[in-house]
Amino acid sequence: MSDPPAPPVQAVPVEATPEPTGDGPSPETITEPAKLLRIASMVRELLEETRHASMDEAGRKRLVDIYHRSVEELGGSVSADLKAELEELLPPLGDVPSEAEMRVAQAQLVGWLEGLFHGIQAAMFAQQMAARQQFEEIRRRGLMAQNPQQPEQPEQSGASRGQYL
Repeated sequence: MSDPPAPPVQAVPVEATPEPTGDGPSPETITEPAKLLRIASMVRELLEETRHASMDEAGRKRLVDIYHRSVEELGGSVSADLKAELEELLPPLGDVPSEAEMRVAQAQLVGWLEGLFHGIQAAMFAQQMAARQQFEEIRRRGLMAQNPQQPEQPEQSGASRGQYL
C-alpha cells in the first residue's frame, strides 16, 4: 500500500526588507522563489553555452526571445520595485544582437540574480539573528521570573557568588 501524495508546496513571500510602515516604500519581495531559481539556473546555463559555441543568426534570434521571456517571467515573480530595478539595469536588445551583446546582457541578468540571492540570504540571516535575540530575551525574562530575588549576573565558573560563600 502506498502513502497518499504530499500536498504541493506553496510559495511564501520572502521579504528582503522589513514591513512598510504606512506611506514608506513597498518591501522588496519574492512571490515565487522556486520559479526564480529555475529561471536563474536556465539563464546561467544559457550563458555558459553561449560562451562555448558560436551562434548563427537564427540561434541569436531564439536566444533573444528566451532572454525577453525570462525577464518577463522574473518580473512577474518579484515586487514592483525589484521589477523596475531589473528593467532599468538590462540593456535593450534588438531583433538580432551580436554574440557579444547577448553575452553581456545574459551576464548582467545573471549578476542581478546573484545579487538578489545574496540580498535574500542577508535578509534571512538578519531575521534569524533578530529571532535569536528575541528568544534569548524571552528566555532571560523567564529565568528572571522564576528567580526574582537573584540579581541578573552572568554565571562565573569557579568563582564564588557572594562575599560569605
